[in-house]
Amino acid sequence: MSIDPTVYTDIRNGMLPAHIYNDQEIFEAEKKNLFSRAWLFVGHESEIPQPGDYVVRKVLDDSFIIVRDEKGEIRAHFNMCLHRGMQVCRAEMGNASHFRCPYHGWSYRNDGRIVGLPFHQEAYGGEAGFSRKGARLLPAPNLDSYNGLIFISMDPDAPSLMDYLGDYTFFLDFYTKQSEGGLEVRGPQRWRVNANWKIGAENFAGDMYHTPQTHTSVVEIGLFREPKAEKRKDGNTYWAGNGGGTTYKLPEGTLEERLRYAGYPDVMIDRMKKTWTQEQLDVIGKNGFLISASSIFPNMSLVHNWPKVEDGDDVLPFISLRTWVPISENETEVYSWFAVAADAPDEFKELSYKAYLMCFGSTGMFEQDDVENWVSLTNTAKGSMARRLLLNGRMGMLKDGSNVVAPLTEDQWSAPGEAFVGYGEYNQRHLLNRWVDYVSNDEPVASRPITVGGVESECSAGDACDSSNATTGKA
Repeated sequence: MSIDPTVYTDIRNGMLPAHIYNDQEIFEAEKKNLFSRAWLFVGHESEIPQPGDYVVRKVLDDSFIIVRDEKGEIRAHFNMCLHRGMQVCRAEMGNASHFRCPYHGWSYRNDGRIVGLPFHQEAYGGEAGFSRKGARLLPAPNLDSYNGLIFISMDPDAPSLMDYLGDYTFFLDFYTKQSEGGLEVRGPQRWRVNANWKIGAENFAGDMYHTPQTHTSVVEIGLFREPKAEKRKDGNTYWAGNGGGTTYKLPEGTLEERLRYAGYPDVMIDRMKKTWTQEQLDVIGKNGFLISASSIFPNMSLVHNWPKVEDGDDVLPFISLRTWVPISENETEVYSWFAVAADAPDEFKELSYKAYLMCFGSTGMFEQDDVENWVSLTNTAKGSMARRLLLNGRMGMLKDGSNVVAPLTEDQWSAPGEAFVGYGEYNQRHLLNRWVDYVSNDEPVASRPITVGGVESECSAGDACDSSNATTGKA
């Protein structure tokens, strides 16, 4: 059964077929057409600082070893032995110069090259039967990084990561480039929720509208001073390149005063002033906006907020990175990292980590509020009535498709992209339009058959069968 094309037409019109949040056929199309093509975040370089350090990450059904080899290069190996397909690495993280398959003992350097094959001469007749030269663990089709963030694409012909991110890198720097020392992360924490993966990505991309309702109790207990939840409408939502998010509107003041208001110490403010461009500084100092939550299409989100962490009126900012990894149409595994400037003061790091755990850790107050909504939505989207309902995702649009409010001018917004003050579902529409672009594209993703050490298989026209076909991007 094929997906009714009116699903895509309705979404582009801002009307959302409710069943897209819990539909197996939709999910299969996402796996086939979206997650096989898009760039997906899998970790940060600070998780593997030394040669031999590795973490194991999944991209839907595929397991990858993300490792820094002996020369310092970051690689992503498909976690499957070349012999009979056993997982080569079964630990989630560690340090290893070699990976040895527990099934038959084949071993590989951490750069992927095969170095050990028991009874090579007796079992294969040596190189005549299995040539070890050039044989290696299968690399990810595409690998690249930005500001230490490591991404994989399963499409060997994917656009470059920089082209994919586009102007959103302007905003990504606010989270990941607060000083020349770069970023360090802790985690990830991992947990599963019985909710569709798109809901969280949309929520973080631009849903300021839910804050006064969903998170009322968080404000009432005094966790936040100004800006209160109901003041979110004074901030804006922006979309640029392949991502977008929300901002808070800050009180009047200088750049320094506004960053102090969010809890940043002067030592970090000085580093931000040296690292960010003048336009990035103007978003805060001139325009008076400070970035909050955002999402990169399809399934990476980022958080920046500044709650109280101790008695008194002082606040402290935290940054979190996360991915929404689909398990099924109605289950998602959340990977959540705490992130902080690597050269931030130690006291700041510890209090910032406390703020993260309190708000968006696995048991955080915001997290619990949000998940209750997402589980309810997913459950309700399962039934037959959901197939009759078009949800209204047109907030910020008039019936003729024009905007309720005008976008900010260049004098009001020093950043790329388009930004609107107040409540609106501009970003959710952008995210879902990108979703339609991918999911409705049934063209097959390029395949690069690879054989190792033996007789080559027959390939499709224009494809070569040797291991040189694999794209080994450098992070």
